[in-house]
Amino acid sequence: MNNSKFILGASFVIGCLILGLCAICAVKSNRAFDRTVAVKGLCERQVKADKVIWPLAYKFGGNNLTDMYARVSSMNDKVVDFLTSAGVPESEISVNTPAIEDNRAVSYNNNATYNYLITSVVTVYSENVDLIIGLQKRVGELIAQGVPVGTADSWSNPTVFSYNGLNDIKPEMIEEATANAREAAQKFAKDSDSRLGKIKTATQGQFTITDRDSNTPYIKNVRVVTNVVYYLND
Repeated sequence: MNNSKFILGASFVIGCLILGLCAICAVKSNRAFDRTVAVKGLCERQVKADKVIWPLAYKFGGNNLTDMYARVSSMNDKVVDFLTSAGVPESEISVNTPAIEDNRAVSYNNNATYNYLITSVVTVYSENVDLIIGLQKRVGELIAQGVPVGTADSWSNPTVFSYNGLNDIKPEMIEEATANAREAAQKFAKDSDSRLGKIKTATQGQFTITDRDSNTPYIKNVRVVTNVVYYLND
């Protein structure tokens, strides 16, 4: 009977010791998994715009609406001829309805020289960005023909360059950003006498497309930042 009690007590003590050792190992293991490093990976590319919206807008004043509409029609024909003769397809050109302002109806403009102001816009939507950039440098030819291009509000009719090929470069950029993040994590692990483990979490980040600068809006800067958390091992 005493032997049975002894064996039972010894088993209980050994069991407690084993459980204690397991608990210590588990704590150490959990602490090891708690050791992580969070890094960011950046990738940037400069690309050329692949679409452009170019409004050729002009504005002038007059007192006779019939004469003004005739003048607008003649000017719009000159703008369209200028574009098509340079190789812009007619399908990419749209002529907006002229906008008329009653200049004297404005309370603060009762002494205006002209009764009416008319604004006309001929818009080009094209994928031939190089052609349009070249034509923008030649608008003086239209001015020489009596078309006052550029006299309308520029903020209401801005030229818009856009890049729509993001899906073509997105995989490579994500791969490069992730590689940059891993390189930074490896450097951190080396400096801390650790080994880089597996990825714990990772987020792609948002792609942004901005103008490289204000002078060349047709050159776009594409940017993505990935956020990656790695485990660190001893």
